[in-house]
Amino acid sequence: MSSRAERNRLVEANLPLVGYLAADTHARATHIPREELAAVGALALVTAADAYDPALGVPFGAYARRRILGAFADEMRAMDWASRGIRKRIKETVAVRDTLTAALGRTATVAEIATAMGSPKEAVSEALADAARTVSPLDDPAARDIVADIPLPEESALVGERREVLEHAIAALPERMRRIVTAVYIEERAVKEIAEELGVTHSAVSQQRSEAVRLLRDALDRYFAEGNTEPTATTRVSPAARDAYFARIAEAAGARIGEVFRTPAPA
Repeated sequence: MSSRAERNRLVEANLPLVGYLAADTHARATHIPREELAAVGALALVTAADAYDPALGVPFGAYARRRILGAFADEMRAMDWASRGIRKRIKETVAVRDTLTAALGRTATVAEIATAMGSPKEAVSEALADAARTVSPLDDPAARDIVADIPLPEESALVGERREVLEHAIAALPERMRRIVTAVYIEERAVKEIAEELGVTHSAVSQQRSEAVRLLRDALDRYFAEGNTEPTATTRVSPAARDAYFARIAEAAGARIGEVFRTPAPA
């Protein structure tokens, strides 16, 4: 971007897009917390504003939307609850159900599907329940035309402060997590490439990225907590490691932000 002010303007104007996409994606992927999607999307929006080049002739809203949805897709892959085997079982069960339903002229029962497949009824019931959790594609044409000026006054008013806290929170991440977040969200590098560079598996990079996002979310929740209630931690690291992370943010940030992270958590 040509200036920090212009970047900030783009972020502020398009922050409602993050909320819209997070809500829409969560409605189709209920196994992923909406708050986590919002945190991932906010980070993607900031990095999109940093990388945006108006000379490309692409509207920033469209460019940011692609980056945000890409970040959501990465998050869903990292948190995917279904293995390849489970997805194969779901596909086979649904295919049998649909075939029987078409032939019978009514919805096939679990018992009928189980008989046709030669499987236990419990396995069929589980597969159908899992099928209800599957996610529709993020690039569904119905979700393409999104207006970025959806009114979310509170979010818009806090965007500058959130961005500042987020920048300090990223800088305070453990070195490997910080490298992965930078590579994925700022440099837009493939996870496979990052894994090869670090000498670890694709899964390990995805897990580290997800844990980094959870730490960032915990930092934002801690800073913007209301009243005397301690926000519920989402990170899987130990309480001591989380406190050390907060201490690094406090040390690097200015007095206003640092004071929040230096203050003992409410009991």
